[in-house]
Amino acid sequence: PQIDCDVKAGKIINPEFIAKCPPGCQDVKYRVYGTDIYASFSSVCNAAIHSGIIDNTGGKILVQKVAGHSGYRGSFSNGVRSLSLPRWRESFLVSEGKPRKGVTYPSTLEYSSSKSTAVKSGNDPVNVPTGDAVRKEYQTSPVPTPATQMATTAPTPTTTTTDPSTTTPKPTTTPATTRSTAVAAAAKTRPGLHRVRDTAFRGSSTSASNRNILRSNTGIQRQEPVAAFRRAAGSPAHLAMETDLWKPGLSLFDTGFSSKEELNPKPLESISQGNPNCKVDLSFLMDGSWSIGKRRFQLQKQFLSNVAQALGIGSAGPLMGIVQYGDDPSTEFNLKTYANSKDLRNAIEKISQKGGLSNVGKALSFVNKNFFSDANGNRGGAPNVVVVMVDGWPTDRVEEASRLARESGINIFFVTIEAAAESEKQNVIEPNFVDKAVCRTNGFYSINVPSWFGLHKVVQPLVKRVCDSDRLVCSKTCLNSADIGFVIDGSSSVGTSNFRTVLQFVANISKEFEISDTDTRIGAVQYTYEQRLEFSFDKYNTKQDVLSAIKRISYWSGGTSTGAAISYASEQLFSKSKPNKRKIMILITDGRSYDDVRVPAMAAHRNGVIAYSVGVAWAAQDELEAIATDPDKEHSFFVDEFDNLYRFVNQLIQNICTEFNSQPRN
Repeated sequence: PQIDCDVKAGKIINPEFIAKCPPGCQDVKYRVYGTDIYASFSSVCNAAIHSGIIDNTGGKILVQKVAGHSGYRGSFSNGVRSLSLPRWRESFLVSEGKPRKGVTYPSTLEYSSSKSTAVKSGNDPVNVPTGDAVRKEYQTSPVPTPATQMATTAPTPTTTTTDPSTTTPKPTTTPATTRSTAVAAAAKTRPGLHRVRDTAFRGSSTSASNRNILRSNTGIQRQEPVAAFRRAAGSPAHLAMETDLWKPGLSLFDTGFSSKEELNPKPLESISQGNPNCKVDLSFLMDGSWSIGKRRFQLQKQFLSNVAQALGIGSAGPLMGIVQYGDDPSTEFNLKTYANSKDLRNAIEKISQKGGLSNVGKALSFVNKNFFSDANGNRGGAPNVVVVMVDGWPTDRVEEASRLARESGINIFFVTIEAAAESEKQNVIEPNFVDKAVCRTNGFYSINVPSWFGLHKVVQPLVKRVCDSDRLVCSKTCLNSADIGFVIDGSSSVGTSNFRTVLQFVANISKEFEISDTDTRIGAVQYTYEQRLEFSFDKYNTKQDVLSAIKRISYWSGGTSTGAAISYASEQLFSKSKPNKRKIMILITDGRSYDDVRVPAMAAHRNGVIAYSVGVAWAAQDELEAIATDPDKEHSFFVDEFDNLYRFVNQLIQNICTEFNSQPRN
């Protein structure tokens, strides 16, 4: 089948297909998000050009749908600039348009569009039906079917129903006995680095006298894992960090994780509205390692039960799921499984201990990739929060997995119990692991409890913190956390036609952001000798309203007083910016200013405004650099004519995101 340049992978229902791209798809208007693995709202054909599978003359490509990704990296490749994106629900891969052995490919493509779409097969156009007809055709049309089923390969297309989510491969679970054997073996190979919990549970185990070191001739039995062991800090098998790199040929569940995410939620006896002052989507990472011991594991469950009660779980308030980690993480239940505190507390009581090591980094990577999805009850408008419970210290590295989770908008808290004593610190793999992991290093996101017996004392402090949405700063990504003010040159030298081109440039930038009264907000000022507030940050709170307002801006015509315009924007726009918003000014001009720009620009910079300057035609380079925030080369742009403005849309957004992600976390 032939597809058009503007067709996005997400609009095509088929999980795998071969299609023919026409010539001319290498155009900035066909946007691409990602590198090698692409977000599904990318142009299929331009993504194929970006990846080098075809060039601008078109050609056949093979497209495979895969699961959503926690982050998409933009890049410039083969003449195409792709954009970065924090996360998206579905991805796809493109490769050479050759059929895979044993797979049958559809001769027509099914679209999710509500309108009838003409799809070409050979030279004959075929109309894809709408409504029920689409669903019926989707059930009966030939789809790729593998000749053999391989457990270790990527998810391959199978017989498809009207709900594509049902094709997700079922997770596999690792028997607990296997994990126990592996842990026992690890304990025997590195006996000097393990710590034994006092099985009689005498008082607090924080004293050095209770941290007995195993000898090499100590008999270790795993039939009853009551004597819980401190992790094998030097075992290479457990030091390998779980990275976020996507590996071709692997599905989400082929990485060794065990998961219960596909379990359907049980029918609820009642649905509570919950505490409306605490609307968060919350995941607890529960320490199930052997080091914690059985009775401490019970204390941990009691703590989680008390937190659930204090939160006030409900559909209009907080929702809570639990992931237990040891060697590998697995979901005990997701956000939508229980909608009231009573059912949730009953479920917590039934959780059994996994055992194994304490691989926190792997658990954070798992949560980032799998937990906060629409299918698991993620609500989108509620902050994503992860609270990590750690007995002592992790047995793997957490820094990289935590960074990727934070960049996806996840707020990470740590509750550490019985941290390493001075004599044990040499066994900790990653010193200062809490500061490397949490959302901010100011103490708000970390709680240290000296003893498991004191855990109940931090229930209320923890609940208060996770419900304080104003301080959950890691909910913000580069696309949803700014007040962006456009300062637009409306002088006579621009002209009516070029002014419309400038407005299109402004619209193209604006529509890449998540716009609402709580996300990114857009404002605009036009200037000549004088200044005019076209609309303020609080005027429009939907993307469509903002784009319509940009389109309605009328050309003014006059002189060019850029310095006065910067001062006006500072007073009329950015002085009214919200405290938790990044203030971004994007100024577009085509000539030298009649007044000084340096002093107003410096004043704006001092007030926290991040300034980007875009010059066209006769704009003065020295003024562009003076207006721009340092470093100049990342904040100032120049094009020789207005028709080339579009070239900087992707670069501008990428620079905004790069700058956001490099912010210090203190």
